[in-house]
Formats: sequence, structure tokens, C-alpha cells
Amino acid sequence: MIIGVPRETHRHEHRVGLTPYGVARLVRKGHSVVVEKDAGLEALFSDREYEEAGAQIVYNCEEAYKRADLVCRVGSLSPEEMELVKPGSVICAFQHLAVAPRTVVEQLQALDATVIGYELVQDTNGRRKLLVPFSEMAGQMAVYIAAHYLQNEMGGRGILLGTVPGIAPPTVLILGAGTVGRTAARRAVAIGAHVIVLDDDLEKLRTLSRELPGVVTQVPAPQRLEQYTAIADVVIGAILIPGARAPYLVTEEMVRTMRTGSVILDLSIDQGGCVETSRPTTLDDPTYIMHDVVHYCVPNMTANVARTASRALSDAVLAPVRELTDAGVEAALRADPGLAAGLYLYEGELVNEQLAAIMGLPVASLSDLLAGEGRS
Repeated sequence: MIIGVPRETHRHEHRVGLTPYGVARLVRKGHSVVVEKDAGLEALFSDREYEEAGAQIVYNCEEAYKRADLVCRVGSLSPEEMELVKPGSVICAFQHLAVAPRTVVEQLQALDATVIGYELVQDTNGRRKLLVPFSEMAGQMAVYIAAHYLQNEMGGRGILLGTVPGIAPPTVLILGAGTVGRTAARRAVAIGAHVIVLDDDLEKLRTLSRELPGVVTQVPAPQRLEQYTAIADVVIGAILIPGARAPYLVTEEMVRTMRTGSVILDLSIDQGGCVETSRPTTLDDPTYIMHDVVHYCVPNMTANVARTASRALSDAVLAPVRELTDAGVEAALRADPGLAAGLYLYEGELVNEQLAAIMGLPVASLSDLLAGEGRS
């Protein structure tokens, strides 16, 4: 199979879909890999390193798409890139199609594409295994970023996200006790913050309480959200409903009552955001102030640590990519239900029920399609 690694074109996307190490592992298995020139440059992987790993460097993005049977990306396709995709290709990336325009899904259907969302692929325990390393990085980064924007020159309250003898610690409110929330809580506790975590999953809260006894854990309710947002110096939104849009937990009225110069980091923004006043921002203009509250809402925040993030991505996706390339797509999906859970479309047929409901489009049964039935 031919694997294509194009250069990412989204604004400030510095990561790359496969590292030279990942390429070398695929080449050893007899596959061909074409890498667009300078695809890894911003993550400090040179074309020479890719060539030494066995890849062929191609000099335009069209060739990276047209020659590939399977494309390894980081983010979703742009409208311009959609025009370059070879019909029938497999597209692997963080897709987040639940917040994409319906026309994007329809274009992918017209291409008979098989679309795998890294954010949906599961392990045998149902964990979103390809999302985990990025969630861990985002959770760590969130606390450092919050500390930065709490400073006066950044528009913040002018307080230290840490401990000073004789002064009460700042309050960090975390919405969600998944990987992002737990990692952020661990980091915030380590620097001395008072941490409150809300989640409706009691087992997650029990686990967190055992690991971090000083953290306040609560099941969210509107009254509690109003109470805690009003006293929070930092709110970190870490809500994930796989394959669906994140719900608004923090209303605009709650934001109005927050302290002047407090900071919101909405890490759910790539799924639409969990704060009503959130809107996507970029790494070169990451914040805005609304109701005297600093908002940080960068969907691809780990792109700012591109080398680490690219290595983590390549290591994580290598196993499922090898399943797809070694066994063939159909056999791999039959053999691995966790990989099949990552499918949005199979050969142009929409097989993800949540996405179909959001888009108002008909859904097909993957098992029927794999058995040669049910094709529209």
C-alpha cells in the first residue's frame, strides 16, 4: 500500500502526520511512503531524515494525495485539499466532523472515501487511545497557559498560580474528570492551587479523589456551576462527548459574574466548546476578553509543541495504520472493533450514527457493508 504524508496547511499547524521513525517501520513492512517536501520541517524532521527512513520526497501536495491509498494527516482536510484526494482513499486524521459543515461530509461521500477519526478509535477497554497522549499534553499545557494569562500584562487578575505564604491559593475549576481534566488537576495541585473538579461520572471522581485527596469533586448542576465559576480564578473546560458536539455547561450569564481578569481555557473548542462565550482562536492571536474575562480557545494548542506532539501522534497511530496497510482495510475493520469505532465513513457510506443524526443524513450499517450488503 502507498501511504501519503502531506504537509499540513491549516493556520499554525506545525505538526506532521508521521515521523521518520514511523515511516521506517512501515517501509520495513514492504509499504511505500510518499512525503511532501518540508512536511516535517516545523517539527524539526528534515527531508533527509525521511529519505533515510525509506520515504520518497514529492514536491507538491497533489502528488502526496493522488499517489496515496492511505493518507496520514494531523487535522481535517481543507476545501482545497479535498479537491486533491484520490477517490476511494483512506483518510486518517483528527477529523472532528461533528462540528464541520455538512458540505464537508457530502464531499467525502462523493469521493467514496473511508474516513477514520483518530479521536474515535478505541482500545479493548473502550478508551480513546489515540486521543490520550494529546489529552495529557493539553492538560499539562493548560495550567502553564493559565498561569501566563493571569498576569497583569496579559489582561489577567495579576495573581500567581501557585503558593505564597500568608496568601490564600488561587482557585482552579476544571469541568470534566477525563484525561485532560485529571492531568490538569494533577499539575494545578502540584503548584499549590485550590482545585475543584466537576464531572457526572462518579467513578471518575472517586479515582481522582483517591489520587489527589485535596481536590474538591462534585457532580455538576447549574447552581453549583454558578457558585464555582463566580469564585474561580481559572476555568478549564475539558468536556468530551466522542463524536458529538460538546454541551454548553458555562452560560454567558455565568461568565458575566466571574471575577475581572479571570481566565477561561476552553479545551473542548475543537468539539464546539463547553462555554457559551467561547469561539475558536489561533496560536498567533490566542485570547480575547469578553465580560472582563480572558478567553483562550485554541483548537490545536499542542501544535505549539510540534516535535513532541508529532512523535506522540506517530507512535500512537502506527499500530492502527499498520493494521490497515498490512491486512487491508476491510480485514482490519473486521478484526478490530476498536478501529472500526473510529470510522465516520466507509467507502463513501456514512456509518457513524451520531454524525448522521447531527447532519440529518442517512446512516449505513458497517457490518452490512463489510458483508457486501446495505450499500445505497
